Order: sequence, then structure tokens, then C-alpha cells
Amino acid sequence: MQRSDTMTGEQTAGLPQLHLPRNAGTPLDLSWVRAVQANTSAIERRAATLPGRRSVKKEWQAAWLCKAISLIDLTTLAGDDTPGRVRRLCAKARQPVRADLLEALGMQGLTTGAVCVYHDMIEPAVAALRGTGIPVAAVSTGFPAGLSPYKLRIAEIGESVKAGAAEIDIVISRRHVLTGDWQALYDELAEMRAACGPAHMKAILATGELGSLRNVARASVVAMMAGADFIKTSTGKESVNATLPVSLVMIRAIREFQARTGFKVGYKPAGGISKAKDALVYLALIKDELGDRWLQPDLFRFGASSLLGDIERQLEHHVSGAYSAAWRHPAG
Repeated sequence: MQRSDTMTGEQTAGLPQLHLPRNAGTPLDLSWVRAVQANTSAIERRAATLPGRRSVKKEWQAAWLCKAISLIDLTTLAGDDTPGRVRRLCAKARQPVRADLLEALGMQGLTTGAVCVYHDMIEPAVAALRGTGIPVAAVSTGFPAGLSPYKLRIAEIGESVKAGAAEIDIVISRRHVLTGDWQALYDELAEMRAACGPAHMKAILATGELGSLRNVARASVVAMMAGADFIKTSTGKESVNATLPVSLVMIRAIREFQARTGFKVGYKPAGGISKAKDALVYLALIKDELGDRWLQPDLFRFGASSLLGDIERQLEHHVSGAYSAAWRHPAG
């Protein structure tokens, strides 16, 4: 499971500057996996209380929203993506909020956490972000279904890393979870992790298609055992994406994994998070369950394309006292 993370020159551009040991993975422990349970009713009750348990206003809310911006994987995953669209998105990642608002907030230099694109758009994204320290993430392994031939999925990872992606968002084979074939899931993820080399692997579990919260919890544990740097809820293409109950399950799996192994693994909710108020709930959940260290881009990301626009509107309201139209805050 161990691999060299030594890189030189252009390869290091845009890589997240981690100050923690990466998750090296562990041997598959089936007794641990099978012991994992999820009390669905208790989880749903706890999740239902979250939106009302934490409330921040005025300058404190503005500060939390700026924090949320720094944790966004600004994303375009459309069939009609073009290099021009990606360059505009990268410009937005470099300056996610209007300059006058950033100056008023004292937040000059704020950027998003990363830019996420399909493989074909990696090169224009890398070129547009060169020198900024903002990493490029690429979806891979037959995204979003993960049903292309296995050898091609592994090869796709290598091609994306070669093209300059510093992070690879892979998708798991859902059938391994649904049939309880944890060995197959572990072997698949371990090989994908090895193919990522120095790039960080975010394992997308597609939680809306796993059937139960117990399956989500067990898949989370197996992904971390296989060496995932992040576990991620969704591709954003499923009918059900990130939810608070799923997030609670995955976050607690991360907490237990860290307690058992000493490795901190990141978390990325993706899909369905489009409002600033929702981002605040997720940040409060992370702070409560995992602590302040997870409120950094090397351990937490939002997978979002429209969230930034709403946050920018809220920040303008904080500065000016008036809401503006959404068209005043284009994504790219």
C-alpha cells in the first residue's frame, strides 16, 4: 500500500500542501467491516436537528462563508464543456468573489479549494491555474457509472495524472457493495490508489445507490483501508446525492478510522449543496464531529458548481445591506 510521493518540477504544481502523513491504507479487516452497523432511525433523528443547532450571524457568518469558499471544488462536468468555459471557471476559482467585496471583507487572495473537470479539460485547467497553487481534480474510472472495462478505468487514472491532475475522483463499482464482496471492493480501490501515484484519490461511493446507511458505513471503511485520501458521497449525477444522514455516517467512519489507525482521511459531500445556509450546516457538522483540523482544504471539500454564486450573494448582502441578482455573480 505504501508508495513514493516524491515529485519534481512541474509535477508538484497545484498539489495540495499537506502537513499530515497520507493515508497509507491497512490490510483488509473483514471482522471490522462486518461489525460496522448503522442505526438508521437514530442517525436520521440526529441529522434532523442539525440545521437548527448552529446559527451564525453578521461578521461571523461572513467569515464562515469565506471559509466555505476556500473548501469548494469548483466543478464543470458537462458534455458541452470547452477549453474557453474551463478557463473562465479557473478565473473564477482564482478570484471567486468580486474584488470590491473581498477588499471590504479583508479577504484579498481568497481562492477556491480546487477546480474539478473531465479528463479532456485537464490541460487547459492546469495552464489557467499555473502558479496559483490551486489543484486540478479530474473525475475518472468511467465516471459517473464506473462500468467501463476495468483496464481502461485504471489506464484513465494514469492518463489524467500524466496530464497534470493533482487529484483523482474515482468511482467505485457499486455491485461490490450491494453483493457484500468487500474483498473485490478493496482490491479495486487499492489498485486505483496505486495508479494515482502522487495524486490524491477521492473515492466516490455513490451513496444514493448503495441501498442502506450500513452499506455506506461499510463501504467508507473499506475505501479508507484501501488507502483513499478522501471519501466522497456522490458523483452529482445520481437521483440522491449528499444528505446529512449519509454525511453523519461517513464522518463517523472517518473518526473511527483515525482513532484506530492514526490516519486522517478527508471528506467531500457532493451534489445538491447549492445554498449558503446548507454549507454552514455542513461546516458546523464537521466542526462538531471531527474538529477544527478538518476545516481545511486538505481534509474537507464541497463538490459544487452553483454554491459559490449563492455565497457571493450573501457576502454582498453583508457588505451592502442589499441582495443582488444572481446574474451579477457569474460562475465563469
